[in-house]
Amino acid sequence: MKKRNYSFWEHLKFILPSLIGILFFITPVQTDEGFTIPIAILANWVQEILANHLSLIMMIIITVTAIFTVFARISGPNVFTRAPFFRNLFYTSMFWTLTRVLAAIFAIMVYFQIGPEAVHGADTGQLLLDDLLHVLFAVFLFAGLLLPLLMNFGLMELFGTLMTKVMRPLFKLPGRSSIDSLASWIGDGTIGVLLTSKQYEEGYYTKREAAVIGTTFSVVSITFTLVVISEVELEYMFLPFYATVLIAGLVAALIMPRIPPLSRKSDTYVNESATGIEEEVPAEHNTFTFGYQKAIERSKKETSITKFFKDGGQNVLDMWMGVAPVVMAFGLIALIIAENTPVFAWLGMPFIPILELLQVPFAEEASQTILIGFADMFLPAIIGASIEAEITRFIIAALSVTQLIYMSEVGGLLLGSKVPVSFKDLIVIFLLRTIITLPVIVGIAHLLF
Repeated sequence: MKKRNYSFWEHLKFILPSLIGILFFITPVQTDEGFTIPIAILANWVQEILANHLSLIMMIIITVTAIFTVFARISGPNVFTRAPFFRNLFYTSMFWTLTRVLAAIFAIMVYFQIGPEAVHGADTGQLLLDDLLHVLFAVFLFAGLLLPLLMNFGLMELFGTLMTKVMRPLFKLPGRSSIDSLASWIGDGTIGVLLTSKQYEEGYYTKREAAVIGTTFSVVSITFTLVVISEVELEYMFLPFYATVLIAGLVAALIMPRIPPLSRKSDTYVNESATGIEEEVPAEHNTFTFGYQKAIERSKKETSITKFFKDGGQNVLDMWMGVAPVVMAFGLIALIIAENTPVFAWLGMPFIPILELLQVPFAEEASQTILIGFADMFLPAIIGASIEAEITRFIIAALSVTQLIYMSEVGGLLLGSKVPVSFKDLIVIFLLRTIITLPVIVGIAHLLF
């Protein structure tokens, strides 16, 4: 790629939208609750305005999705031929069709309080439909609409080139994945999954890269970690707690891409025409000038405001209709199992001798929280809050955050997205992250307490 001269407007076309994208997605803002990002502030604002209507709205979205999916399934692959976006959205496999139908049944049961309380109880169905799905509605609305600011105007190309020398040797990933992880870290793991899925669909990541980024770098936001540490009444430990989470997460990020199942994902793209990203810097460029030139060339492809809002609107519908039903179906099943059966307590029993070996007080009580995080990340903190030993509560809280794969949000989002991971993959990744991060967290906890 030879050096080129660009006009003032061509420079501005890259710089202005990218700065706005950084402002919305990556810039920390101080609020009464702590640090967050403008996207999250907008999402909270919408939740407050629509607070009394969001459960109904999400129930309708999930039900309409199921109806159109069944219609598309009956009509066959030629349905919506003039609207390929809707064909891809609604014409799915039999498994996902049944998942969406189940989600619609669950949503109706929860909204109208029909059937057993195990389905629509405060800690199961209501937790999802009246709480988590409110958050997802609002986050997806703004993140989806404004995501093209990060993706379409060259910021990914610039960061991708600058960060390649860090991300490739350490994590075996392209440099542009640094933006995904930064948006997750400061903002929300849901934004990271959304960003990763879109990048994969557009041919920038291979199957392996998308799976690694989605399951390793869609980290829990600073805001939510504060909620977790508050639940176990250790707010005064927030800084060492967050440092522990970062260190354990970094260790997992170094190891996970190098072992199965992630290492076995193929380095092929979503389709034949996708070629990935040019990462070699030509002789006539340095890293910055090459990245900057690629960024401007990318921004020149954006030709209209209409296309910007069309892309954003499709992102929103894709997440609302593609992801919300998966979260409702799988999240609710996992929560019902967690709340009404001793399954997770049984599954935690093999960890009792390990916790005792690591000298964790109240090992038996702590073992019950270790695998329950697969259902929902907040459950370990809720169950562990009553344990007397501060060190044990600290370990439980930190582990629940670094496990990362929980079905009520990130796990459900990954299954609903285009990121190539299966339910079995998520179980294995969750267990591996638990085994890798537990000794790191316990070691740091013993130094702190």
